[in-house]
Amino acid sequence: MQEERHYSDKWEGYVDWRNRPALRGKHGGMVAASFVLVVEILENLTYLANASNLVLYLSKFMHYSPSNSANMVTNFMGTAFLLALLGGFLSDAFFTTYCIYLISATIEFLGLLMLTVQAHIPSLTPSACTPINRNTSCQQVDAGKAAILFAGLYLVALGVGGIKGSLPPHGAEQFDEDTTRGRKQRSTFFNYYVFCLSCGGLIAVTFMVWIEDNKGWHWGFGISTGIILVTIPIFLLGSSTYRIKIPTGSPITTIFKVLAGAVCTCCTSTTSRNAIMSTSTTSTYTTETGLEEKNGKNGAETHTTSEDLRFLNRAAIGRPFHQLLQCTIKEVEEVRIVFKILPIFASTMMLNCCLAQLSTFSVQQAATMDTRIGSFTVPPASLPVFPVIFIMILAPIYNHIIIPLARKATGTEMGITHLQRIGTGLVFSIVAMAVAALVEMKRKKVAMQSGMINSTEPLPITFLWVALQYMFLGSADLFSLAGMMDFFFTEAPFSMKSLATALSWTSLAIGYYFSSVLVSIVNKVTSTFRHTPWLYGSNLNHYHLERFYWLMCILSGLNFLHYLFWASRYKYQSTWPGDQEEIQIRVNSSELQLSHS
Repeated sequence: MQEERHYSDKWEGYVDWRNRPALRGKHGGMVAASFVLVVEILENLTYLANASNLVLYLSKFMHYSPSNSANMVTNFMGTAFLLALLGGFLSDAFFTTYCIYLISATIEFLGLLMLTVQAHIPSLTPSACTPINRNTSCQQVDAGKAAILFAGLYLVALGVGGIKGSLPPHGAEQFDEDTTRGRKQRSTFFNYYVFCLSCGGLIAVTFMVWIEDNKGWHWGFGISTGIILVTIPIFLLGSSTYRIKIPTGSPITTIFKVLAGAVCTCCTSTTSRNAIMSTSTTSTYTTETGLEEKNGKNGAETHTTSEDLRFLNRAAIGRPFHQLLQCTIKEVEEVRIVFKILPIFASTMMLNCCLAQLSTFSVQQAATMDTRIGSFTVPPASLPVFPVIFIMILAPIYNHIIIPLARKATGTEMGITHLQRIGTGLVFSIVAMAVAALVEMKRKKVAMQSGMINSTEPLPITFLWVALQYMFLGSADLFSLAGMMDFFFTEAPFSMKSLATALSWTSLAIGYYFSSVLVSIVNKVTSTFRHTPWLYGSNLNHYHLERFYWLMCILSGLNFLHYLFWASRYKYQSTWPGDQEEIQIRVNSSELQLSHS
């Protein structure tokens, strides 16, 4: 397909790091995005170095129970990913992805510094304790020391959230959406973004976890603190190559304005005649001009047909209830797009609830098993090395072999659609939970047969059995995360791209929160039918973890059916600037029909 001609040497809607107009040929492109990829390796190394092993730090050193430790980890990780929404919102509305990253990296540095100091000073941590058997527990950390722990953890969460909400869209913004080459490069960027996540994760769950387990957590936190500090100058090195999107105001305000305008117009409208007259005369029924209109011409603006969610069209019809509720067609279309992607977003939460098990119960399972490979003892928190290596192998194969073959077979630009990729990840998560349940049944059977239910010694079964569920969950993560980020960024309006991309991390956050809630609900419900809940106490061998995994498998299956319902009805937005006029005609026609109804 012939590429669109450019009549200006400037990127409309973008500036460089000195707030001067961004220039074609000088700013943006794969070179600029490569700085983002390098930074992401180090940033994810820092985050996973602590998150992947945190459940053991909380249980062994801070003396919380296994279930409480698991919930604390999922709450911490959930908060970090949920705060990506804040990072995305601030990037779109007031600051830029460039500024938000620098601020967030500084905040994460301060949080890690606080954790390093606590781990280094014995008086700020509980006294060492060695339980006699798995049924006894130590006295957990007191309130003052816990306050330092959680202050540091949630400063880290705030920093991680800001980075996750700003760094991916900053990289994706470097590519020209008006050209086929630019869109393909952006898709490649998201694939390699997940690849770089895995590169950082590989170092985190091997070298960094070994440091924490053998040299001490003060070394682990200290190295992480230094690494996140190093990412700042590396990011700044790419400043001269970046094109930075100009903030266009609060997208949240636009959403609420359109909703309020639609409701008020519906309530105040009296006759279809008045609505038709308003359609032809009111000044509110126009598209915006100026910078945002130029952004639309630049290919960054996407639109949907106006047959969906026709109720929102009322916000652009007739005289507004108040001047502040005056809406344009462009604003209505932007909100319509956001509402259409929300069901897809909701369908991915259960998958991320399954992924939460990678950092909680799966690690604790491995900690009870034989973790030796030959003469080498593998730390339980290093188990994610299996899905990480698998992703690092599969991501380039997917990008350079599978996608080109799919493009030739289908004759389409994408080859494999975003929704097909997300759906594949959902299927892998179902299989992963079934495998996890079967492995846990085998682990407990070995514990009973060997008479080691209450023993603190490793069970005579290799931890590589647990690696099976990690492999399937890793595959699910590869397909779903890259698919979600590409989908949300591509489909979102120009003014909401950072916020929409952050939905990928928000799905992870809600998944982690839901995991904590699900554990609590399961314990509460099962305690009413039996004396001991499924997931309670300090001895994992007394848990009914296999039943919990089967429950998640069933819930994942039901969620997949929910996803199929919405995905089969979803229509991709137009990404071609030339379609703007045709869409405007369809909007006009749709609203006139609505006025008559």
